[in-house]
Amino acid sequence: MRGALAGQQLQLHYQPIIDLATGEIHKAEALIRWIHPTRGMISPADFIPIAEDSGLIIDIGHWVFKEAARQAKQWIDKHGQTIQISINKSPVQFLATNDKSAWLTYLQELGLSGENIVIEITEGLLMETSERTIKQLLQYRDAGIQVSMDDFGTDYSSLAYLNKLDIDYLKIDQSFTRNLAPNSSDLALSEAIIVMAQKLGLKVIAEGIETE
Repeated sequence: MRGALAGQQLQLHYQPIIDLATGEIHKAEALIRWIHPTRGMISPADFIPIAEDSGLIIDIGHWVFKEAARQAKQWIDKHGQTIQISINKSPVQFLATNDKSAWLTYLQELGLSGENIVIEITEGLLMETSERTIKQLLQYRDAGIQVSMDDFGTDYSSLAYLNKLDIDYLKIDQSFTRNLAPNSSDLALSEAIIVMAQKLGLKVIAEGIETE
């Protein structure tokens, strides 16, 4: 893994986030992939836990941010419209460092603003959160960087933190959207999440939508 970053074996793939009302794409999520020279593509589910345990997630996280920001800049220059990229930030990154200033400086060097980036966090981070983590999240908000709660409904669902931390987006986990059917519990749960989010002034992103 230490050689993967230096050897340019890591890649970012981008999953489009489509506006259901218009069909337009102004957002995407950056997804990391490791292309090993002999083992081929390695799933992040296999190497991210190792990166977190070893501390390599810090350097990988910085690389992901810079690559995603550069891609956003290229798309903006090419298409002449605002693009927003979501990047996942590990709880280990929150505990280890506060990289907001360096990230904002890099965005400014590219001619971008905080509005071009969304930080994705997990529900588990909120339940184990510290004052330091809360401070970082509020600093992102003040810098114009939005925050998205990933895989909502699969973990702790600490509703008290949704207002306290000014979360901008809730992402319905694909385990709910994959099997949507009339009168199903997955449909009822998805509807409940959407209604709750609307009442709180949050936007909703549904994961795993791959067919018409």
